[in-house]
Amino acid sequence: MSDAISIKNRIQSIDLLRGLIIVIMALDHTRDFFHADAMVYDPTDLSKTNVALFITRWITHFCAPTFMFLAGTSAYLVGLRKTKKELSLFLLTRGFWLVLLELTVVNFGWTFNITLPFFALITIWALGISMMALSLLIFLPYRLMLLIGMAIIFGHNLLDNIHIAGKGIDAFLWSALHDPKFGPDSFEVLGRRVEIGYPVLSWIGVITAGYCFGYLYQPTIKPERRKKLLIYIGSGAIILFFILRATNVYGDARLWSSQSSTTFTILSFMNVTKYPPSLLYILITLGIAILFLIVAERPTNSLGKAIIHIGRVPMFFYLLHIYLIHFFAMIAAKLTGYNWTEMVSQVPLTPTPKGYGFPLFVVYLVWIVVVLVLYPLCKWYDNYKSTHKENWWLSYL
Repeated sequence: MSDAISIKNRIQSIDLLRGLIIVIMALDHTRDFFHADAMVYDPTDLSKTNVALFITRWITHFCAPTFMFLAGTSAYLVGLRKTKKELSLFLLTRGFWLVLLELTVVNFGWTFNITLPFFALITIWALGISMMALSLLIFLPYRLMLLIGMAIIFGHNLLDNIHIAGKGIDAFLWSALHDPKFGPDSFEVLGRRVEIGYPVLSWIGVITAGYCFGYLYQPTIKPERRKKLLIYIGSGAIILFFILRATNVYGDARLWSSQSSTTFTILSFMNVTKYPPSLLYILITLGIAILFLIVAERPTNSLGKAIIHIGRVPMFFYLLHIYLIHFFAMIAAKLTGYNWTEMVSQVPLTPTPKGYGFPLFVVYLVWIVVVLVLYPLCKWYDNYKSTHKENWWLSYL
């Protein structure tokens, strides 16, 4: 009985962390659609932000790297039940499916513009491409995979100063790999504007490292040994972050500096680069996430069980939450004197109607409502997946 409980807690810890970070992600997207200054300035711009807004944005930094890392870990665990060829085919086809979703369902959710005038290559695109890359990498020896993942994570910042001018295919491919292009620097493909927010190189490193991390969650690894290794890995990543960050030598193009107050100096120190995710960004977010897995492996309470339901169906939650938040924003615009059509945009997250928006506490209230509305749907879908495992297509959503 104790072994069964241990295995259950081992897997649930991953679902709990994944559910928690995707719920936090919804906070960031609620802020995009509801905060008064969401489209006016970057909430991490220390010359304009405040502490509450900075922290609201900063805590969502955990979402993308943790989600990507755990996608690799989950792939490893799925591979325990499949052959390498079966796992490779699953990752390849699911990756392609995710890219297709990004270009259609997700992009429409951001704009509600049926003409799809704009393609934003962001989270789901990066996850899809990374899965396709992982479908090839899994055929390599484990240690070589780990070496490749670590080499990408630790070395990709050496490429930060390489830029390809223009909007040709070479510039597009380099941007897709490492150099994000926003706004006027974005590309045009087949008459559609294409903005690359998530270059894939660093994310391939993260998902590969996550796959190798899955080794610790094999049934043969005893909980005591796993806990000890999690402490070493998580603490080591955090300590290395502070050492590298303090020196301002390597690991993030955005250097920290003394500010007008101690509080803002701390914010400057923690203000790491997300696009693409720097070494320091990855170290601090994944270091804390890995330590959280130690706590998450304990028996959970009712709130934890609710979050686990969400963590088991993350893509289902992701797709629904964009549409629900955008729909709520249209209602909010109408109720505050604007036309709901003003929330239909040509590009995702463009400046909202002048004067539209709410204080930060309203953002938090709407976020809570969004999660409460989506929870029963996620619970239903999780139960449906659990009782209909014969339907192979459920693994793609």
